[in-house]
Amino acid sequence: MPRQTRVSTGEKGDGVVDATLATSIRNGEDLSPFVRQAFEIGKPEALLQQLRYTVKKKEVEIEELCKLHYEEFIIAVDELRGVIVDSDELKITLACENIELQEVASSLLHKLEEFLECYSIKKNVGEALQILKICVRILNLCSKCNAHIAERQFHPALKILNLIEMDYLQNVPVKAIRKAIENQVPMIKSYTEKMVCSEFNNWLVHIRTAARQLGQLAIGQASCARRKDEELKARQREAEDQSRSGCGECVYTLDVESVDEDSFVKFDLTPVHRAYYIYYRLGIQDRFRSYYYENRMMQLNLDVQIALGQSFVESHQTLFAQIAGHFMVENRVLRTAGGLLSDSQVETMWEVATLKITTILENQFAQMHSPSHILLVKDNVILLAATLRKFGYKVTPLIEILNNCIDKYHNLLFSECKSQIAEALENDNYKQMIMRREYEYKQNVLSVNLQSIDMLMPVFPFVAPFSAFVPDVCRIVRSFISDSVSYLSYGGRMNLYEVAKKYLDKLLIEVLNNALLNKIHSGNLSVAQAMQMAANFNMLEHACDLFVQYSTQLCGIPIRFSEKPRAALTAKTILKASQVVAYNEVLNQVNMKADKFLTLTENINWIADEAPQNGNEYIQEVIIYLESMFSDAQQILCTEALYKIGSGVMQHISDTIVLAFLSDSVKRFTFSSVIGIDNDLRLLEQFADERFESTGLCDLKRECSLRDCLTEARQLINLLMSSQPENFMNPIIRERNYKSLDYKKVATICEKFKDSADTLFGSLGNRNAKQNARKKSMDTLKKRLKDLN
Repeated sequence: MPRQTRVSTGEKGDGVVDATLATSIRNGEDLSPFVRQAFEIGKPEALLQQLRYTVKKKEVEIEELCKLHYEEFIIAVDELRGVIVDSDELKITLACENIELQEVASSLLHKLEEFLECYSIKKNVGEALQILKICVRILNLCSKCNAHIAERQFHPALKILNLIEMDYLQNVPVKAIRKAIENQVPMIKSYTEKMVCSEFNNWLVHIRTAARQLGQLAIGQASCARRKDEELKARQREAEDQSRSGCGECVYTLDVESVDEDSFVKFDLTPVHRAYYIYYRLGIQDRFRSYYYENRMMQLNLDVQIALGQSFVESHQTLFAQIAGHFMVENRVLRTAGGLLSDSQVETMWEVATLKITTILENQFAQMHSPSHILLVKDNVILLAATLRKFGYKVTPLIEILNNCIDKYHNLLFSECKSQIAEALENDNYKQMIMRREYEYKQNVLSVNLQSIDMLMPVFPFVAPFSAFVPDVCRIVRSFISDSVSYLSYGGRMNLYEVAKKYLDKLLIEVLNNALLNKIHSGNLSVAQAMQMAANFNMLEHACDLFVQYSTQLCGIPIRFSEKPRAALTAKTILKASQVVAYNEVLNQVNMKADKFLTLTENINWIADEAPQNGNEYIQEVIIYLESMFSDAQQILCTEALYKIGSGVMQHISDTIVLAFLSDSVKRFTFSSVIGIDNDLRLLEQFADERFESTGLCDLKRECSLRDCLTEARQLINLLMSSQPENFMNPIIRERNYKSLDYKKVATICEKFKDSADTLFGSLGNRNAKQNARKKSMDTLKKRLKDLN
């Protein structure tokens, strides 16, 4: 093959490629044999020429191929770029999916932990079930043994007893059951005593459940009796109110309902009587008395223990029912068992139970932080006391516990109401309520008795004079009154109405009033919001009487007693005083807002040579703000309050003008600047007169109008513009024209008064005789004031 290649290579001419070389190139084979052969025959140029020819030929083919598939090539490139973009998006998507997968996996891991925990619980429950099955099995054997003994079948009973001793007794997983069986075995060997004790022990087990049911029934009947008594009192109050108002006809009926004690106190004492009789015949009745008393005392100790794994609020009703049933049984045993129990033993049991109950209640009340929980427990304590009082037990210690908890309960109520009032303040928009539907009016006005006595259903939409906070706080206070009276109405030695009124007063003063004052002093209220807050005080002050009426109604007192002067709440006076604080806060905010425009030392040219024609620029902003303020105040506040705010801001503006003259930053001022301030003051006086008439303040018949509040500033300007200011020293003229001015202030201001002629080069100008006379008079006034000081 090399020889053939060598000959071929030597014979080929230019531009012709050897077939073998072309095949090798086309197949991608190694060309080193051809190169070696070309150098061996000494003709490498021929091989190089063939390779160049092959390259050129391939380039032509590639060019033709590119020309043929140009568009497809471009499309392929675009698709490749799209694939790159898609790959980037796919990468981002995969990253997001990875994050989401990790989040899901974390939740699944959490679920797995929960599953493992549940599995552990299931395992524990399974073990408990196995223990219970063993316990149930041995208890079933005990039950069969008892049944045989009851039927006097002693052989099978002893056989079962032997089986228990040999096979089961040591395998009982519950120590208490095993110990109980071990204690019972010796007793069973004595026929008479064994059977009696067994029957009596069964009765002891049964009587606990029966006593709980019995107590629940008795307490339920006490609850029904109390509810009927409350309904009767409510009908009596309604009848008294109707009789007092002279409307309606009163129909009186007498409901006589006889409740027989034996109608619900039904339980079997036959095992007790039989056992006591047999022991009496055997001459060991004292042992049975002791045995009965000790067992019942132990049961009592168990009965007065708080259930484990359950809160006292959830378990106290069962506890009270168990205690009530226990002592109802003891009362029946005392009366029917012929000396089995003595009065002293029953009293001792009751004293032990009372001590433990009171201790439990004291501890639990101390730990409770919810007034609703205390109220619930209190209601059930009252029912327990009412139930046992009928059987002659002294329940005074239980009532005393409730007395001791009055302050704690109300303090919790105060705390709850405080948070509710704070939330109501936070949610209030401090705007007058607009009620567009009748149900809104009923919900926010009629339901809390905020309507006027002679007011019919208004036309909607109805704009109330108060914000949403007022009906909200009325509902809070009424709920407090209801909860307070519910706790206090347990028959203790107290004046229910007076105590409820005392705590109502405390709520309104220490909680509501303080919350309102804190909100007022917080500085977070705008002027309009502070006005609405002040207007709310009017309604809250009126609502105090409504709260008293509601309290008397719940306390079972005729409403006429709430209308007596001594029935008024102290909180009403406190709220009225706080309303003054609210008005002062409104006035302070209005004054602060006005001060932003009344920067006289900056807005007035104190050394002007010519007075501004229409007053200084700031006065227009002041009047615009006062117009807005009076408009808002007229809609929100009553006329008295509007007068107080209006007169206060006018007085403040007057004081500000005087203080501007006294300011250290004003070294001197000219007559032209005084004329400018006079123009400002005239615009304010004109505005004051217009508002005094348009807002109806003139109907109040006050001695001082809004214009009169600007008196000090007006008298000062009149003095400075007077042609004879020295007349200020004339007592008669001063009393008539300058009564509001102070000597020292006038002296300080007059020292700063320099007319334009006194400025630099001012003496070169001409001054008329009037100016000379005024200046001379002013100099005389300065001198006399200086001598006086």
